[in-house]
Amino acid sequence: MDDFSDIKISRRGLLIAGALSATAMAMPPSAAGAGDATPGAEKALRSAFAPAGKLRASINLGNPILAGKDTSGAPRGVSVDLAREFASRLGLELELLVVDTAGKSVDAVAAGNADIGFFAIDPKRGAQIAFTPPYVLIEGFYLVKDDSPIHRNEEVDASGTRVVVGAGSAYDLYLTRELKHAEILRSPSSPTVVDTFIEARAEVAAGVKQQLEADARRISGLRLLDQRFMVIRQAMGVPKSRGAEAAAYLAQFVEEMKASGFVAAALARHGIDGAAVAPAEALGAALS
Repeated sequence: MDDFSDIKISRRGLLIAGALSATAMAMPPSAAGAGDATPGAEKALRSAFAPAGKLRASINLGNPILAGKDTSGAPRGVSVDLAREFASRLGLELELLVVDTAGKSVDAVAAGNADIGFFAIDPKRGAQIAFTPPYVLIEGFYLVKDDSPIHRNEEVDASGTRVVVGAGSAYDLYLTRELKHAEILRSPSSPTVVDTFIEARAEVAAGVKQQLEADARRISGLRLLDQRFMVIRQAMGVPKSRGAEAAAYLAQFVEEMKASGFVAAALARHGIDGAAVAPAEALGAALS
């Protein structure tokens, strides 16, 4: 599991695998500098990412760490900023496909209805989506009622315990694999987890720490357990059908956004606490 302590990223930590040299040569001038790509290579790369002529980015509002709405109702957040920067580098018009759950976002990209998306890395999702290295690490926590006898994470997986998760979320996928005795109940989306937990009179709710903390302030008599049960590695993704060069180029983009301070600045700009910029990764290993 990734270390969630304060992480400092430097350009010296950015490791670009030799296998990506062809992709680097295929960068559009806006991304790699004028003269680094042939017109044919640029066209092929843009076509891989935007077969419809514009870059369609799936934005999941179900994770408050990464996306939400501003006062006008327009989408905002770290993932929106990354989508705009990526479209700009490719010289493409951006279209945002806004959804309310991770499952819908995964389905949109896997089906080719969106060209890129922002997801927690998970092996099940990886069957159809090529993930970049993570750009943000997010903590998953359990929430219980104040009078619950459950005080430690290891006490959750017990017969008779019902754990509420957002359907199709990273927590759902992870806990479905990991919990052997507890029963999993699924709410329609991650933001509705605590309301479902209350209505069902369940024993445990699981989700993004910040969402659970906000719900605990909204509803009295609730508490978080004092240790995370998982760290989510939040990444960008592209349909595997778009090819290895597209996947490699997107991975390199994410590494550059971490190393340049773009991701850290976006987290600060949107007032996000409790999430950390993921450390640099060797891209050859990340894509293998």
